[in-house]
Amino acid sequence: MTNSATVPMKPVLFLSAPSRPTEQASDAPWMARSSSKESSCPPLSLRCRLPHGCSPRLSPELSPSGHIAPDRLELDDNPLAPRAVALVIVVMAVETAVPAPDQKHEPQGSVVKEKKTSDEVVDLTSEIKSHTDDEDDTITDLFVSFPDLKGVEPESNPLTARAVITGIILGSLVNASNVYLGLKTGFTFTATMFGAIFGFGFILLLTKAFPRIPGIGDRFGPQENSIIQASATGAGGMAGVFVAGLPAMYRLGLLSEDPKADFPRILTITIVCALFGLFAAVPLRKFFIINVARELNMVFPTPTATALAIRSMHAVGSGAEDAMKKIKALGYSFIGAFVHIVVSQYADGILHNWHIFTWFYAWGNYKNWAINIENWGWYIQLTPAFFGSGILVGLNAALSWWGGTVVAFGLIGPLLVHYGVCIGKEIPTTSPKWEGRVNFNSLSGISKPGYVPSPRFWMLWPGVMVLIVYSLVEFLLHFRVIYDGVKFALRGVAVKLNDNLQKRGKSSPFLEKQAAKANDESSLLKDFATKEQQVPTWVWLTGTIVMTAVSMVVCHFQFHMNAGLAILSCILGLLFAFLSIYGGAVTDTAPLTASAKASQLVFGGITKGQGLSVTDAQRVNLIAGNMASGCADVATALTSDFRVGFLLKTPPNLQFYAQAMGALVSVFLAPGVFVLFMSAYPCVWKSDYKPPYEGFECPFQAPSVVAWQAVAQAVTLPKIPIPLSCTIFSIVMGVLAGAQAVFKNFYLIGPRQKYREWLPNWMAIGVAWVLGVDSAYANAILAGSITAYFWQKKWAKNFETYAFSIAAGLLAGEGLAGVVNAALTLAEVDGGLKGTGIGLPGQF
Repeated sequence: MTNSATVPMKPVLFLSAPSRPTEQASDAPWMARSSSKESSCPPLSLRCRLPHGCSPRLSPELSPSGHIAPDRLELDDNPLAPRAVALVIVVMAVETAVPAPDQKHEPQGSVVKEKKTSDEVVDLTSEIKSHTDDEDDTITDLFVSFPDLKGVEPESNPLTARAVITGIILGSLVNASNVYLGLKTGFTFTATMFGAIFGFGFILLLTKAFPRIPGIGDRFGPQENSIIQASATGAGGMAGVFVAGLPAMYRLGLLSEDPKADFPRILTITIVCALFGLFAAVPLRKFFIINVARELNMVFPTPTATALAIRSMHAVGSGAEDAMKKIKALGYSFIGAFVHIVVSQYADGILHNWHIFTWFYAWGNYKNWAINIENWGWYIQLTPAFFGSGILVGLNAALSWWGGTVVAFGLIGPLLVHYGVCIGKEIPTTSPKWEGRVNFNSLSGISKPGYVPSPRFWMLWPGVMVLIVYSLVEFLLHFRVIYDGVKFALRGVAVKLNDNLQKRGKSSPFLEKQAAKANDESSLLKDFATKEQQVPTWVWLTGTIVMTAVSMVVCHFQFHMNAGLAILSCILGLLFAFLSIYGGAVTDTAPLTASAKASQLVFGGITKGQGLSVTDAQRVNLIAGNMASGCADVATALTSDFRVGFLLKTPPNLQFYAQAMGALVSVFLAPGVFVLFMSAYPCVWKSDYKPPYEGFECPFQAPSVVAWQAVAQAVTLPKIPIPLSCTIFSIVMGVLAGAQAVFKNFYLIGPRQKYREWLPNWMAIGVAWVLGVDSAYANAILAGSITAYFWQKKWAKNFETYAFSIAAGLLAGEGLAGVVNAALTLAEVDGGLKGTGIGLPGQF
């Protein structure tokens, strides 16, 4: 993206919207200290270095000229935030929108003094304009729809077959990838930017290859691009249910012994989660996008960056050319990762997993101490996906994850074994030279008398405690959004009552006051969408009611749950959707983990007093948790899509239909991929699984599955054999994590918010502890993060151009290759049976 009208930028998202004028200005990370009474917003302005891997949790402050400028970009709480907002903004959004400085026409007195910190230099200019240098293209407010691009014709019907099909295909790739990646580490990534970028490139190729064929070679605009993104989001969703709650049900023996036989039950619960969340989210558009977006400063970082990227790609000039560079980078990295993962399994110890300490042990004639380091899971894995994740998440999350692994299994674990608190199990072998191998990851035998835990079991509970406490404290600190939701709902009722009274010649001062507040132009945004472009009320209302009834039937007949509990699950899903949407809009991190754990705790309390058996209580706990978190996930995704459409002026009804078509694909695809993985890798869900050959290790640690299982057991079993030392350590870590969340949100605000980057990321630490004795992912993510740090520092422009595309390609490529490997495993032609074990522990 280089032409005479632009200069290289280190962009960041600048907020120019006024916010709530009172104490709210310091509550949320996005709040700005400006009056909400302003009728218009100052123009966007900035040029600053963006610390890599940061999500735009901005600490805004007003510049002397009245511009709202962030002091720092803050890393979010999700250690794998492949939403990659910071890099998304870097990818395309601003470079084509900023003209080269012209000293002759530079406004005087509007440049803010440079503000230097250890990581960034902020250089503010007066405004950001499009590369056309036309005032009509200037983006002056992120809370109103973008102005139309000059030279781009209006789109009469952006909901096209090619857009929906392209989005579904791309979303399906992400869906399959997410099942693989989620079982590896418990984290998934959205199809938002992947669909927007790859979809742009694919349709552009179609229009060039078949320019005269109706429906294929027609003109392609930004609104149709957003339809691709919406359908990709729909098709790429629902994977979260299959990498946590459902496998945990199998581990606890709550479903059958054959996932294939359970496909109908799995399908119905998926349909409930997907469609209830889809229909129930429709009215949330008006609340979150129109009513309170400006007042609560809800910028929706990733959707906003996606809209900016789409707009940039369709800008007349160098937008398409620069976008194609990114698409090629994404494609090459995708293919490279895919080929590497499929091929490397046939020489796993050479091409994929480097067990360096095993090599030292072998070179020492199988008689040295290096095997003890190997036993504690210290090795290197050449995993493109998690190297790509490291590019996105930044040093804070990467170092927190790696540091948590070192503390747990480089320090605490060995000490626990040394003092006899924990033990490991010798790995059976027929070769005397490998008799020193020990497994410290065992979770079996918990119910046996005299059980002595493994280091993984001991560290599991502090990890779960940290994940629950930190996420729930963050969750509760932002609970005010529920109050705002009720407030605006009541004001909406007041408007209707006041109108009815006035028609009858009567009045009520109270109702008039509340109606005036509801119509206050300082908070309400102008909705471009006409009544005809809105999703019809009868569609979403009927769909919500029907899906609530379906959930009652499914839960009662297929999972033996009280129908009332099904209704409560739906209500909790809607409640959690409010908080997840708000969390994602403000911090770019939807607290779905907190939603799931909160739901498990609620239903744990409910089932305690109903006299249910442990098995029935655990079934209710996990099904209800799946429904609540799944519904919240889908609702959050649709509202984010509505934000993209609002900025690009895409009719919301068309976006809804696009995501609905994608969701219909996902409800069949995700269960199918899940059954494929469960059939290929029974080690994920069978607690008594016996390895098929000596030296076999399950490729999936499934940390989210373990966490869900642990919480379900904790709230339903009368007693769990947790050592006193583990209980004390868990409580201390939980208190420390919760205290940090409070300290961060109440003290590290305003000018002190820049110090947040020095706080440990407790979500990353918790995942490291739950994951168990395995350093491969921590090493890979740290390597990717360090690479990105120096890449950006030395070649900033190159980093801005290619970083996100390469990372996204690596993630999607390895994920899809994992699906292929699962199929090869079922066909009994995988690397474990047909490849060589040279370089692997116990196999040479």
